[in-house]
Amino acid sequence: MQVNEIPNRVFHKDGEEFLYFGGTNYLGVTTLPEFQNILLKSFQKWGTSYGSSRSANIQLEIYKTAEDLLAKQIGTESAVTVSSGMLAGKLALEQLQHTTDLLFHFPSTHPALMHPSSLPLIQNGKLNSFLLDPAVTRIGIVADAIPSLEVTPIDLSVLQSIPSDKKIVLLLDESHSIGVLGNQGQGVLHQYELPNVKQKIIIASLGKALGLSGGIIAGDFQFIDAIKKQQNFIGASGMNPAFLETFVNAQKLYQSQRQQLKDNLNYTAKHLLPNVALTFTKNYPVIYFDQEELLQMLLENNIIPTSFPYPTASGKLSRIVISAHHTLSDLDKMIQQLNIFTQLTSDLKGDMRFVL
Repeated sequence: MQVNEIPNRVFHKDGEEFLYFGGTNYLGVTTLPEFQNILLKSFQKWGTSYGSSRSANIQLEIYKTAEDLLAKQIGTESAVTVSSGMLAGKLALEQLQHTTDLLFHFPSTHPALMHPSSLPLIQNGKLNSFLLDPAVTRIGIVADAIPSLEVTPIDLSVLQSIPSDKKIVLLLDESHSIGVLGNQGQGVLHQYELPNVKQKIIIASLGKALGLSGGIIAGDFQFIDAIKKQQNFIGASGMNPAFLETFVNAQKLYQSQRQQLKDNLNYTAKHLLPNVALTFTKNYPVIYFDQEELLQMLLENNIIPTSFPYPTASGKLSRIVISAHHTLSDLDKMIQQLNIFTQLTSDLKGDMRFVL
């Protein structure tokens, strides 16, 4: 379906109104007038683009201000922004390649973190044998904070099985958790206590919950300084300074929208009937399903979820995305259709993958 307006909570096509439960606008800020006003003032101050290298003789203070705030919120020593989450992943992987003996990846890792030479962390249900090789002492491991088709943070306990004499650097993609999880939207990195992990690095797209075109790399001072010295970083334009000023000035708005999202998720969890066909938790704004019948039922009732072939999924990915901008009426209409589907498929009733 092609449309000529940005899908907000609703959009219109051929005179019909559709409820939109797709995308990644978790906090609902991209079309929020208050957020747009902050962004407009930032554009008026910084212009619509700034194409200079971050290493040029003229330095914009907003980069340091915003990056210091991001690092403080995430809980790392330092942070640096770039023009996209994809570039953040590529720069971080390049640095890991230079400072580790081998790279490994968790199952279903996002393509942005898949280096051509990376090896699977798990093989035949066990740790990759190369992790136990005495000649491999510096190990880089990459993972998604929220794995594809999951609604809870990744289980990193398997890392405790790696010999303690190895130097492990963990690179975590928090694109779908930054802004959403944690009291300050800091993501999930702070939740992990991994004594045998020597370095924790995160990368993330800021274009999802935070509604900003750009990406971030966060970690210790040494790693971030090394990123800033890479030729690909020096040769690239930085993230738009207007977006960074918007991030700094929209903190109260982010907080209020995050609370609204929590309210919407609690409401959904309270009224949604259990169904093993649905993967859902009240702590994360996505409901996954793979039933074509349910997808068609939603579409017939002008409810549009996200549905597309996904690189790490075996087939079509269908997910309902709940946003802070959805009204209770929106949620009621969506919940009603899911509950009707549950009642029609009573054999699927039970304790769904539903973490309360």
